[in-house]
Amino acid sequence: MRPIRFALALALAASFPALHAASPTRYSVDDLVRLVRVSDPQISPDGKSILIVVSRPDLKADKNVPELVLVDIATHAQRVLTHDRVVAGFPRWSPTGDRIAYIALDGDKKPQIYILPMSGGDSFQLTHAAGAVTQLAWKPDGSAIAYAALDELPKREGEAKFLDAFEVGNNDSLVDGPSPSSHLWLIPSAGGDARRLTSGSWSLPIIFPPGPPASPINWSPDGKQLAFVQQIDALSGDAEHTQIELMDVETGKFHPLTGRTMLEAYPVISPDGAHVAYFYNIDGKGWNETEIRSAAIDGTGDVSQSMPAIDRNMCRAIWTADSKNLLIGANDGTTVGVWLKPLNGPPQRIDVGNVTIHWSFWVDMNLGPNNALAFTGTTPDRAAELYYKPTLTSAPVRLTDFNAALDSVERGKQETIKWTSDDYALDGVVTYPPDFNPSQKYPLVLYVHGGPTAASAESFNPIVQIFAAQGWVVFEPNYRGSDNLGNKFATAIYKDAGAGPGRDVMAGVKTLQQRGFVDASRMAVTGWSYGGYMTTWLLGHYDVWKAGVAGAAVTDWSTMYAISDGNVTVTDQTGASPFIPANAQMNKDQSPITDAAKIHAPTLILSDTGDTRVPIANSYELYRTLKDNGVTTRFFAYPIPGHFPNDPIRSRDVFRRWVDWLAQYIGTTAPAAATPAAAK
Repeated sequence: MRPIRFALALALAASFPALHAASPTRYSVDDLVRLVRVSDPQISPDGKSILIVVSRPDLKADKNVPELVLVDIATHAQRVLTHDRVVAGFPRWSPTGDRIAYIALDGDKKPQIYILPMSGGDSFQLTHAAGAVTQLAWKPDGSAIAYAALDELPKREGEAKFLDAFEVGNNDSLVDGPSPSSHLWLIPSAGGDARRLTSGSWSLPIIFPPGPPASPINWSPDGKQLAFVQQIDALSGDAEHTQIELMDVETGKFHPLTGRTMLEAYPVISPDGAHVAYFYNIDGKGWNETEIRSAAIDGTGDVSQSMPAIDRNMCRAIWTADSKNLLIGANDGTTVGVWLKPLNGPPQRIDVGNVTIHWSFWVDMNLGPNNALAFTGTTPDRAAELYYKPTLTSAPVRLTDFNAALDSVERGKQETIKWTSDDYALDGVVTYPPDFNPSQKYPLVLYVHGGPTAASAESFNPIVQIFAAQGWVVFEPNYRGSDNLGNKFATAIYKDAGAGPGRDVMAGVKTLQQRGFVDASRMAVTGWSYGGYMTTWLLGHYDVWKAGVAGAAVTDWSTMYAISDGNVTVTDQTGASPFIPANAQMNKDQSPITDAAKIHAPTLILSDTGDTRVPIANSYELYRTLKDNGVTTRFFAYPIPGHFPNDPIRSRDVFRRWVDWLAQYIGTTAPAAATPAAAK
């Protein structure tokens, strides 16, 4: 599987503050720290309002603080619903709209379900689960809520407390004990005792960021069945061993939907209760993209819904109220596409104007009564806001102005460029300095996306705007392996993780150089995660760079296979285990560390010590190679868990170091004149 839960990507919130502005009208720390993130829109059952999660950075507490906000569709009026409560998210309306269930931290800082009555009054705590609650789903009649919670590990007393050895399987090297499973529970929505529905060594899928939310619990419309995903165990490396199950809630018995035991995810039961739509990798191959399939709920019939009609890596599926269509979403070129796909018939692309719907391995949208559509997204000149389409054919309306205060801040313009490499037609996004003049030459900074199952789009990206504010042309190439141009393009990375994508990126650089405004003596390559992998690969194979920044970079596939949280699933890129002699050279050829001794450009290395997605051992290997070969390098590690610092202060520090390193080697001005041809 090309498992989206194990994507090697950096998902950057628009709230990350920046430090460098080339002029008073460009981005500064004070400007960007006011940016607001908006997510998870939920249209009310009566279709009159939308519930969203709004997150703002709090520098004193060094955290991003989310709260639930209700937006009236007609008037755009807003009401904060969760004052003085530590919200974790996942807000969901009751079927009649009289209550909202959401997840927040209790007094022990454990995620639990809270219920907020819309008639007035404060929220009350519904669950007191021993383990963290991770998701919930209202029963269609509103009488109960099904939820997933982590099991509590057995407590040990006396000498047994020190008998803490545990068996290692397909998990990461930082795991320090048995991995608790996630299981299903049912609780009355008015309060009462919870009933365990499932148990055992298997588990519901567990979230390992960055990635989408875990496969959701889903009720049949008659309230008699639950659809869920069963993973063989709770180990992160076994994420491909998944199958969709249907449970009779009354008896607790469940059975598989299709009989497959691999790669099934994200089941959604149709409103008429006849079908289950779900994710499945094309042809059952883990390296292929995800398609949407639909199976009869009684187990008869299983048809493809997305391929070949929509050749894209699907990241969302929602039934329309009449059960005749699916609204599906995926990266498409340099934007995020949404299509209405009838069960029998060709798809229709939904027009969302110049808005790029928010994508983080999951298309952030919600379908309400009469097929009204709510989504969060950005435009090239506006950070995240809430948008609404009364019908799928109407124009989108922006309902919020959380980031309007920054409209006057100067931004660099963006455009999509296209080029060819080998037999592929590629695209990418170029962002220009705010005062760009084609008669001058500019430093070029590559900001390479991670994933690789991801794509760069024309959208508001605060980090790109920081770079442009320095007087740099910023290039975000979509190399083969990206998921925006079809399955053939995405799977071309299989057994060719570096060389082919490297040629793609360099062909894009050449296309920009031919325009005449790139100063070839001042080019830098940067990226995080798989973007860090591509950075290290390009530094070691193309001696054209003045500087590099390798964040959480994959450098050695043997290390990734052995100790990362994806471990054995990385073969969906590389092809096979590096520890089988016949495969060793293939993995070595695809590891940037193999050619890292050829790097000459000054390179900044950044990583978290507790990163399980790309363990810091990768960065140590790179650091030692560069130091031993006399390359100018510095390596900064953040003593925290996670793939990227998610607190405002540390994330700010990351980009301070990033920008300062590049400025030291490529400068921040554009003094040289371009060629007459370029000026023309």
